[in-house]
Amino acid sequence: MDILVCVKRVPGTGSSIPLTPDNLNVDTKHLGFTVGPHEECAIEEAVQIATRTGGTATVLTVGPQQAEEQLRYAMSMGMHDGVLVDSGEEEWDPQATAAAIVEAIGALSLTFDLVLFGNETPDAGNYQVGVRVACALGLPLVGGIKGIEFDDEQRSARFRRDVAAGIEVYEAALPAAAAVKEGLNLPRYPTIRGRLHAKKAQLRTFTPTHRSGGLTKVRLHQPPPQANETVFLGEGEQAAAAVVDVFEELEVM
Repeated sequence: MDILVCVKRVPGTGSSIPLTPDNLNVDTKHLGFTVGPHEECAIEEAVQIATRTGGTATVLTVGPQQAEEQLRYAMSMGMHDGVLVDSGEEEWDPQATAAAIVEAIGALSLTFDLVLFGNETPDAGNYQVGVRVACALGLPLVGGIKGIEFDDEQRSARFRRDVAAGIEVYEAALPAAAAVKEGLNLPRYPTIRGRLHAKKAQLRTFTPTHRSGGLTKVRLHQPPPQANETVFLGEGEQAAAAVVDVFEELEVM
């Protein structure tokens, strides 16, 4: 079974994200980059499926030349092939990004039984690219996925997702698309052998037609900092009454 995974190069989110003076972009001078946790699970799932079925796993990203780093990281986890859809330094909106992916799939004759996306990226979180690509390709798509099973005889897949009332299960004929969520699996760490393979691997590059998207960024806004406050409740027996008050406030008694 052949799997295509679409990922995005995003700033590491372990700390505060600085903005440029005009508040239109993230200041990336001192930031590292990665793929989001949902997409990392999509990569792991693709590797597992391809290994189990004797198929192939291809990772694709729309971004600048520097996004090769994320492609090679995915390949160090076990992906077989990497495709860079070079969009230059400017970030494209979901409509333009989806159009570029569809164009690259056709131009490079990428074949697949399943296309995986992260449910949303940790930077913009637009929830749009997977839906737009699936619509353009005429594929069924299910979002919020935390489980995938296949019926080889029927050439179909079952997608499971958690909802407030329990679990929903959808069945779709292949080829199909799915937007997966963190928790679908536990992504592996790249091995030394995987890193060496990824370092030497030949990536395919495609330059898409730049289409004007439908969204215009007005500004980025940082939320106010949240300060943590430590309250000293006392020592020994003198602190007991204060501890009881805290428990009552938290409604744990």
